[in-house]
Amino acid sequence: MINLQNMTTETVNANSTKLSELSIIEAVKLMNNEDINAVKCIESEIPQITKAIEAASIALNAGGRIIYIGAGTSGRLGVLDAVECPPTFGVDYNTVVGLMAGGSDAFVKAKEGAEDSFSEGKESLIEAKLTEKDVVIGIAASGRTPFVIGGLDYAKSINAKTITVSCNKNSEISNHSDIAIEACPGAEVLTGSTRLKAGTTTKLILNMISTLSMVQFGKVFKNYMVDLKMTNEKLIARGINIVSEAAECDKALAKEVLEKANGHVKLAIVMILLNITLEEAQAKLEIAHGHIHKII
Repeated sequence: MINLQNMTTETVNANSTKLSELSIIEAVKLMNNEDINAVKCIESEIPQITKAIEAASIALNAGGRIIYIGAGTSGRLGVLDAVECPPTFGVDYNTVVGLMAGGSDAFVKAKEGAEDSFSEGKESLIEAKLTEKDVVIGIAASGRTPFVIGGLDYAKSINAKTITVSCNKNSEISNHSDIAIEACPGAEVLTGSTRLKAGTTTKLILNMISTLSMVQFGKVFKNYMVDLKMTNEKLIARGINIVSEAAECDKALAKEVLEKANGHVKLAIVMILLNITLEEAQAKLEIAHGHIHKII
């Protein structure tokens, strides 16, 4: 039988022992107070998170990928972060990948038993055609998920960089990675329900890794998403606003140049700021590897 006694995520939260007796407003206040720990606990892990972002950035700039691997809530958070990257940063769906125990069906219908297989973790990465250029980020709030460990061990065997994100100190998965992030928000309000504070903590860390890796990858200028894909009315309006604000021009000009740039926000910004043609902007961005600030 698995020993869960040493896992903070499985211990009883002394502040919520009367949860079932509280009024709704009392319970809401309790959860809000507890959730503050999800933010606070990350501070001690900033050096490790920084290393993780550096490794992910190196992978992206070398033509590699960020691959999240996890089970249950942890796996879903990895998939969620991955699928948001293409519309936000203009990368394809194979640049940031989310793999979870039980496959894609497990995202909407829990297959919690799938997490217990070491071999399935390995097989999922083989199926994803993992290479040594990629970085694999194993996510497990408990820090012990066999599916994740199996994947990490396979990744290390082919010399891919490995990172882990867990919510318990001295986690087992930390022993299987090059860079270990252990952010511990404490016992859950609902004992053992790591979709709560542990899930929030994990999502905050993944936000940092994906967003700041994309900054290093040239997908951001100032604090604007300059490679977003304008695939719906909201994103079209956002694209026009970004060009207008980043290039310091009116929206009419932003819209006009965006049309000339075939909807490419980054190109439109460079065209306006440098008063150059589409072809000239493309050439300059290629030399600068997509970083606008290097050519402005």
